[in-house]
Amino acid sequence: MNYISETANLGENVTVGKFVVIEDEVTIGDNCIIANNVVIHKGTKIGNNVRIDDNAVIGKEPMRSVNSIFKDEKKLPPAKISDECLIGAGVIIYCGCEIGEKTLIADTAVVREDVTIGSKTIIGRGTTIENFCTVGSNCKIQTNVYLTAYSTVEDYVFIAPCVTTSNDNYAARSKERFGKFKGVTVKKGGRIGAGSIILPGKVIHEDGFVAAGSVVTKDVDKEAIVAGNPAKYLRQVPEDQLLKNQ
Repeated sequence: MNYISETANLGENVTVGKFVVIEDEVTIGDNCIIANNVVIHKGTKIGNNVRIDDNAVIGKEPMRSVNSIFKDEKKLPPAKISDECLIGAGVIIYCGCEIGEKTLIADTAVVREDVTIGSKTIIGRGTTIENFCTVGSNCKIQTNVYLTAYSTVEDYVFIAPCVTTSNDNYAARSKERFGKFKGVTVKKGGRIGAGSIILPGKVIHEDGFVAAGSVVTKDVDKEAIVAGNPAKYLRQVPEDQLLKNQ
């Protein structure tokens, strides 16, 4: 049995599975497929030709513990999913998110509140994009990546599986840490190899490349390859590998 609010607006040729909840003022465009057990929260806006697979939750309100660094000081806008997006099974997308057209959010990924993702980007299976992040267009963020809060990823960035980023140099100790949280910045065309760790506030400049398994403790220069723990300069990115030559 489904629940579809009387104030929800569904376009033409929308397929709705079993046990679906569509709350007040939700807008769904034409030719969308909403699979089984999907929950779409109040006010969510979904474009045309969007597919949302089983057990996804769209527009979830955040929860806060009593000692969370994040405070609910503002009313978050509804989630927005643009045309031709694919949303996998078990995905959770929070309110205050905007997903660009033709973007894929793979199974069990989580996109937190206050996140913007561009068009034609892939967010891999089991990946978490924390709050206050911006991800550009034509990016590939692969399986089980953890993108910490307050991070910026520009266009054409590649982040391989199991990369971990961080934003707290004080590791949850000392009052000094408040107001100093800073995620990572990956500039246009930056690439990060599998299993790498990027420390808080570090910048990977345009076409910078972090080799697999590295621990990045310093900024990575434009078009440079770094490797190791701690990561050190290895050599320049080959000319034929630069984004401008693709």
